[in-house]
Amino acid sequence: MGILTILWEKWVEFRRDFYKITLAAMIAPLMYLVVFGLGIQTSSHGEPYLNFLIPGVVALTTMNGSFNAIAQNLNVQRLYEKAFDQIMISPTPLWQFILGQIIGGSLRGLYAGSIILLLVMPISTGLVFNAMSIFVMFLNGAVFSAVGVVVSFLAKNHADVPRFSNYIIMPMAYLCNTFFSIDRMPTGLREVISALPLSQASSLLRSIASGQGWSASGIVILLVYLAVLTGISLSFIYKKQNM
Repeated sequence: MGILTILWEKWVEFRRDFYKITLAAMIAPLMYLVVFGLGIQTSSHGEPYLNFLIPGVVALTTMNGSFNAIAQNLNVQRLYEKAFDQIMISPTPLWQFILGQIIGGSLRGLYAGSIILLLVMPISTGLVFNAMSIFVMFLNGAVFSAVGVVVSFLAKNHADVPRFSNYIIMPMAYLCNTFFSIDRMPTGLREVISALPLSQASSLLRSIASGQGWSASGIVILLVYLAVLTGISLSFIYKKQNM
């Protein structure tokens, strides 16, 4: 019941800010597609670069949509609205509150990624996006929603969330197999970057889109990230409850 309550809150927020959320989800990815995909006429791995770029931008969009939907709002609720104090004394189980936030953020990221899929649909690329692609997008969103929850607990003030975004989200956005392949990166650095969640999501979406299927190891890695980050989030909120 607590999860449904949180999801209803996210739904009300989504309906209220529908146009703002939709435009925010469209502008940056469209710029990436136009500037890098259509403006730079090149190829990658023997295919048009746009075929490489689109899955990466979809993964990037789900990451940004999910993280931004959770980190800033939850931080404001915790530091300024003191909403956590009300949650502590409410009958809502704390684990349901955390899971509701993660699922709600993941759905927001899935919505943002789906918008990009609709926008590129008229472009003849031959890419295939199916139910497994949707699952990967949802799972990727869940991971970064959990990152957003952790960041909201770590932030000491309102300005800390953008700083964490600069430290975590922006480097992954450019390095994690989104705009260019990591195959030519130096040994060691390549392995570290390939193990990051956005790299796994980009690779999975790209593999599915090109008809090569999906890797079970990539799904497992994302699930491990989700479990660890969810555990950290739960430890934060239960520690606060016991203080």
